[in-house]
Amino acid sequence: MTFKICTLGCKVNTYESSVIKEKLIQNGYEETTEEKADIYIINTCTVTDTSSHKSLKMIRQCLRKNEKGIIVVCGCMVQVSPDNPLFEEVSIVLGNRYKGEIASLIEEYQRTKKPIYKVENIMESSFETMKLNNFDRTRAFVKIEDGCENYCSYCIIPYARGKVRSKEPALVLSEIESLVANGHKEIVLTGIHTGHYGADLKDYTFAQLLREIVKIKGLERLRISSIEITELEEEFLSILRDSSIIVDHMHIPIQSGSNEILKSMNRKYDKEYFEKKIEEIREIRPEISISTDLIVGFPGETEELFEETMETVKRIGFSKIHVFPFSLRKGTKAEELLNHIAEITKKERVRRMIEISKQLEIAYMEKFLHREVIFIPEKEEDGFFIGHTGNYLLIKAESSYGKLHENVSVEIVSIEYPYCIAKKTN
Repeated sequence: MTFKICTLGCKVNTYESSVIKEKLIQNGYEETTEEKADIYIINTCTVTDTSSHKSLKMIRQCLRKNEKGIIVVCGCMVQVSPDNPLFEEVSIVLGNRYKGEIASLIEEYQRTKKPIYKVENIMESSFETMKLNNFDRTRAFVKIEDGCENYCSYCIIPYARGKVRSKEPALVLSEIESLVANGHKEIVLTGIHTGHYGADLKDYTFAQLLREIVKIKGLERLRISSIEITELEEEFLSILRDSSIIVDHMHIPIQSGSNEILKSMNRKYDKEYFEKKIEEIREIRPEISISTDLIVGFPGETEELFEETMETVKRIGFSKIHVFPFSLRKGTKAEELLNHIAEITKKERVRRMIEISKQLEIAYMEKFLHREVIFIPEKEEDGFFIGHTGNYLLIKAESSYGKLHENVSVEIVSIEYPYCIAKKTN
C-alpha cells in the first residue's frame, strides 16, 4: 500500500512526520509522490488561525481525492479542536499522542474497518519517545522535549502540547550517536520549548545535556532550533564559549521590541534584558548569526510602539527576522485584550518589517564577502550545490567543487539574495 504525509507547522511536526514515515516503510508501506495514495496522513498545526484553516483544507482535499483511502489526521489542531465535525469522515483521529503508533493503528483499522479516535488530555501525558533513523540527509532533527508552560498571552501551544516533558538523556545521546555514525554531520535539537529541557527531570538541565552531546565523536555541528533569551544563563554561555561544535547561529524569539507590548504578551523579559544578553553572546561569538521571531499588530500596538520595535530590531542587528501578523486564538488571554489592530494595518506592518529583515540579512551576508567559508551541500540544482554554513549563510556554488553532504571550502564572491555566491578557493 502507498502513503503520503502532509506536514504543517513547526520542526517538531517535521521530526514526528519523519518518524511516522520510517515506521510505515519498515512495515512494508511505500511512500508515493503520485496524486492518489492508499493512506493519507495529515499532521496538523494550529499556531495561527491560518494554519488551522490550511489543516482543514488539506483534510478536505484528501477526502475528495480518494474517498476509499485511509485518512489519518493528527497533531495540534486535533488536540485543540477534537470535536470538529469533519473528523467524522476520517479513518483515524489522533491528538499529540500515539503518532509513533500510526503504523499499528492503520493495521488495526484495516482489520476492523472501524474508525479510531484517540485524543487524550495532553496535560496528563508523558513524553512519547520517538527515535529517528533517517540516514539520507546531512542535517538530522532530534526531538528532545515536548510541551510549554510559558503561557504567552497570544499562544495556544501550551493547550495543544501540554506541560514540559523531556526525553531521557541517555536516549537523546543514543539517537545522536546513531545518526552521526550513519553519516549525519549536523544535529538540530528541537522541541516546543527546547531550552526548558530537563525542567521535569531530577537535577538535570539543558546545559548538562549540551555538555554531553558536544563530546560525541564524529559530530561536526550542533544547532539549537530555538531558545528563549531567559534560558541563556552562565552555564549555557560557558559551553558556547568552550565548544566549537555549537554553530555560530542561534534563533532567539523577541516577539516585540516594545516593553509595553512585551508585558501585554506575558513575555518574561524586557527589551533591555534582551539586548544585554545579545551583547554577552556577541562578546563570546562576535560574528554569530542571531535570527528571531516577531509578531506585529498585537492588540494595543500603536504606530509609535511599532516604530519602537523597528528601532529595537535595527539596533540589535538580527541576521533574519521571521515576521508574523498577530493571529487571535480563542481561549488565549489575548482574546480579552482591547484595541485589536485592523488586518490592513497588520499586513502593512508585516511588509515594512520584512523589508527591514531583508536589509539586515544582506548586511550580515556582506560581512563575509571575499572570505573563505565551509558549507555542506544539501542538494544539487542545475549544476549548483545549495547548502548552509554553520552560521546559516545560504551558499550557492558549482557542484564540481565537491560532494553532496561533505564539507566544501569556498570563497564568497558576491551576494545574490537570498544566496551567497561562492567559488572554490585556490
